[in-house]
Amino acid sequence: MANKREPVLTPVSILSLRPTQMTVGMREVKEKRTRWREHKDKKKAELLGRHMIPVVVGPDRKNYVIDHHHLARALHEEGEKNVLVSVVADLTMVDKKAFWVVLDNHRWVYPYDAKGERRHYDELPKDVTGLKDDPFRSLAGELRRAGGFAKDTTPFSEFLWADFLRRRMSRKVVEKDFERAIEQALSLGKSKDAIYLPGWCGPAADD
Repeated sequence: MANKREPVLTPVSILSLRPTQMTVGMREVKEKRTRWREHKDKKKAELLGRHMIPVVVGPDRKNYVIDHHHLARALHEEGEKNVLVSVVADLTMVDKKAFWVVLDNHRWVYPYDAKGERRHYDELPKDVTGLKDDPFRSLAGELRRAGGFAKDTTPFSEFLWADFLRRRMSRKVVEKDFERAIEQALSLGKSKDAIYLPGWCGPAADD
């Protein structure tokens, strides 16, 4: 099994990419779209060359996205048709029934819905247009940027934070008063309840 990042320099259709998660934070998608519009065409081409989408090639020879779902969705909504991908692993030899188990063991799939409930692999969207909004994922992303926790290499770390916040905060507050939600999230993020989460940077000891 290949397990190295091999860039595919031939453009790949965004709509041919298969997601390995069910949700994104649409607030983050919107912000990426805004930043994308600020660039001129030459800069956009450079960014597409630098920000390749990491994928795993499945037994059906389709490209399964294991990161940058927000970027892929944003680019699609901005009218981009193709992206370059980086092949992290070639799993074409894996039995179809075992494929998702292998992805799960490598933590390359996150089959949880916007309520934080695990779903069957068959319910994963077939392309990036099927990704649903999880406002707590947007909150987790903003919490990290505000210094609530450190960037971490743990797969789906921001989803883990999103689930932590979901269990302690009102979805209505997140959707209606995002600034207030950030304040609450910052407080929760520094509490000892969050000490198990990747990137936690709360107080080192009790006063």
